[in-house]
Amino acid sequence: MATLALSNHGPAKSRKGFSLVELSVVVIIIGVLAAFGVPRLLQSVERSKASEAFNYLAAVRTAQERYQARLGTYATDFTELDMSQSAPTYFTVPATITADETTWSLQLTRAGASAGYGAYTVSFNEDGYDPDTTASSIPAAVNPRGT
Repeated sequence: MATLALSNHGPAKSRKGFSLVELSVVVIIIGVLAAFGVPRLLQSVERSKASEAFNYLAAVRTAQERYQARLGTYATDFTELDMSQSAPTYFTVPATITADETTWSLQLTRAGASAGYGAYTVSFNEDGYDPDTTASSIPAAVNPRGT
């Protein structure tokens, strides 16, 4: 009669690592978090780029007020303004400023890709930010002024 030999390899070892189901659940959770987080991140990045334009235009406004106080008119050329702030990186600045003795306006246009917001504009005049939709087309979601 044949005997069956049982080998004794010790206790059964548990497998280390993650199952396919566990990994799938983690990937799905990360995907859902990314779906909500990435658009907010892109919005925050675009808002910071828009802030650069607002800061530049505020500096132009301050320089225009100084120029108008000295000469009684607003400057039409940037070289006439006493300002140290450099032009914004992500916006196109026109070569001249629309100005006369009592008013001035300057409109910057978003240059390059803008994370889904398009080539919007930001306009300032002697009163500051001009939220008029014919002058400024910045989306409310990225407007640092909130309007």
